[in-house]
Amino acid sequence: MISPFGREGIRRFSENASEIKRKAARDYEDLLQCAIPVFESLLPEPHNQIVMRLLYISAQWHSLAKLRMHHDMSLQLLDYMTTWLGAQMRLFNHDTCSKVSTKELQREADARARREGKGKASKGTAARQPAKLGIFTIKFHFLGDYVDYIRHFGTTDSYSSETVDHETHRQEQIDGADLPRQGSG
Repeated sequence: MISPFGREGIRRFSENASEIKRKAARDYEDLLQCAIPVFESLLPEPHNQIVMRLLYISAQWHSLAKLRMHHDMSLQLLDYMTTWLGAQMRLFNHDTCSKVSTKELQREADARARREGKGKASKGTAARQPAKLGIFTIKFHFLGDYVDYIRHFGTTDSYSSETVDHETHRQEQIDGADLPRQGSG
């Protein structure tokens, strides 16, 4: 177990990190910061080296992406690290994921069984199916646009979707209200 450290450093998380529900961004950051010593030598070579490099690049990318102030050089470095992260992720997917057998968590299998069998009687625990890394998703695709978004909108701490969320909620309230008719009709 990796102990928490630093006053504002890494917080304690459960012994089984894969069972943490509703992870916050800080949880992912803490897990990423602790991952290298935990995963070291867990897999045989060359997979161990690929995983170690991927974790290191991910930590570097994350530290650059969360900077609160950027300049041209830091954005060039983030752009370079994004390219390197994508290349390493594809290498990991092709060379490691295809050769290491993984299965979904039991809670994921149970949730899948509930979704597939709505209205049917439950038969206990569901069989775990093979799990694959999905790098061809919108999340991975948009990593390449991260630097352009920072250049256009600023760092991610300088704007929020909260205003849009509040306005959407307000609009839903107004739409449901009985408002007096307006006009000359």
